[in-house]
Amino acid sequence: MKLAGLSLILLAAVSWGISGGIADILMSKGWDPVVISFYRGAVGLLFFVFWFLFRFRQNLVISKYLFLWSAFAGVGVAGNFTFYFLSIEAASVAVAATLMYTAPVFVFLVSFLLKIERSTLFKWVCITTVLLGIVMLTGAYDPSSVSVSPLGTVAGLASGISYAVFIFGFKNASSVGNPQASLTVAFFFFCLILFVFADASEVAAAVTSSDTGWFLLLGIVGAGLSFIFYVIGLRWTPPTTASMVAMLEPVTASLFGVLLLGDHMTLMQVLGMAVILGTVTVLSVKPSK
Repeated sequence: MKLAGLSLILLAAVSWGISGGIADILMSKGWDPVVISFYRGAVGLLFFVFWFLFRFRQNLVISKYLFLWSAFAGVGVAGNFTFYFLSIEAASVAVAATLMYTAPVFVFLVSFLLKIERSTLFKWVCITTVLLGIVMLTGAYDPSSVSVSPLGTVAGLASGISYAVFIFGFKNASSVGNPQASLTVAFFFFCLILFVFADASEVAAAVTSSDTGWFLLLGIVGAGLSFIFYVIGLRWTPPTTASMVAMLEPVTASLFGVLLLGDHMTLMQVLGMAVILGTVTVLSVKPSK
């Protein structure tokens, strides 16, 4: 069962990496990142509703705490998807995916402030190292030739913060209810939020456009199947192992961008990516005391 769990998490990570490339294709066709995010979540919501109904008897009881924490998670995933795609548009798939994986750093910072985690020299060294990696990745060490736009950097970091919000909300929601109910409620709020901010005419146009297939593929790969794979895989996989396997997402996104989309990365950017991913992996693997 452990091998099956690892395989499912691996599939989820690869799917998330590919979804960034699909979004880049749609943005190159002129579609707004908010509309792309909306359809990624909306198609995913259909999968979660069917999964919820399939396990209906186990999902009959939904407490107010599950509802509230799932709604909180929905806000996080809405921000994560949207800022991630904005970062791709302003920078590249590789940069956006790597900056998104600074999420554990923000989790630690909030934990320090709330006194949930004990502040240690090791953790502060890790946080400093991640910041160094961000400087290398974005080219901020040389202001005269910054390789990534400020918008791309800010949006990428915002996607990481939003990802941390989603993790925190979903973890608390899952502790009081089933993952099927948590995902369904979270993505329902996700769709409500983005529908308000999306261009209604563009949302409607996407349904009958020649790019409908891309939108469906994005939702199926980037949300519907991938989140189900990940949640099921977590049942049979230790969290630290799952964290390491999930790091394949930015690697997949980078390869997709370089091989299929024509993205280019300097040696310094590759080193910065390696520093960030390596440090976040250490943070995720080292147990808290």
